[in-house]
Amino acid sequence: MATAERTSTVSTNFAAHSSTPQQSAIGRMGPWQLVHLLSESELARVYSARPADAPPSQTPRYVVKALRKEWWRDPQTIEMQRRAVFVGQQLSHPHLLPVLSANVQQAPFYYVTPRIPGCTLAQILQQGTRLPVPMSLWIMRQVAEALAVLHESAKMIHSDVKPSNIIVSREGHATLIDLGFAFAANEARHWSARPVTGTLNYIAPEAVTSCLSIDETSDLYSLGVTLYELLAGQVPFCAKSPDELVRMHRESKPTCIRERLPSLPKPVASLVHRLLSKDPLRRPASATTVAEELLRLEIECFSVD
Repeated sequence: MATAERTSTVSTNFAAHSSTPQQSAIGRMGPWQLVHLLSESELARVYSARPADAPPSQTPRYVVKALRKEWWRDPQTIEMQRRAVFVGQQLSHPHLLPVLSANVQQAPFYYVTPRIPGCTLAQILQQGTRLPVPMSLWIMRQVAEALAVLHESAKMIHSDVKPSNIIVSREGHATLIDLGFAFAANEARHWSARPVTGTLNYIAPEAVTSCLSIDETSDLYSLGVTLYELLAGQVPFCAKSPDELVRMHRESKPTCIRERLPSLPKPVASLVHRLLSKDPLRRPASATTVAEELLRLEIECFSVD
């Protein structure tokens, strides 16, 4: 009964994002027709795509992420894309986006993934949609499971966990995307060297403090910020400048989430605030531990409902 109710609610909330109109190709990149510009950032443009020999009537079921021309001569950015391709091709997990093919040895630099149906968690939040607590825990559990595989199998840190990098289908299936900033702990870079808009809302304190090392629990902090926002409708820290936001992550105590959502069960609030601990040693030990706790809390919340 719980699963049926959960799926029904997800379908209602996400139905508006489920379809994309078919279009003629707007360009070509290697053996791919570029059909529609889905999004763009400082680094890349993302297109829906289909094979070059496919008829115009075929629905684009792939995504091409192409590095913008101004970065074609930047070795660090090219290496980041190569890393994303390497990790995406090595790992296979239902909650991680796989890389199907790529051209990352010479310009134009791009890689290809399946087109995942649904919308990002950021789009859901922008609508002002407030998901039921069990569903929020369910979505975050799936992301935690993806992080567990990334941490334990690839020995990599995602480093950019946030709502815009989580796609949720109509049925509630969550997929963690964008491995462009994944790295091993000994390869960490200062946040100011990362051209990522919006990341500072979710960045761990140790990522902006030179005296602390970054490890897998940094992803768990970002997961905690995302869970806080999903439950409370806003991030724990808001600031007018990057410097102020960095200071708040390092020094400020977030408002207790139960002040924003009084009905939230205390064990859920406890997990959220443990994830948001300034000291990495006070956070849960691993993504696997978080996923197991989220599962238990999800079941308990359903039983209360």
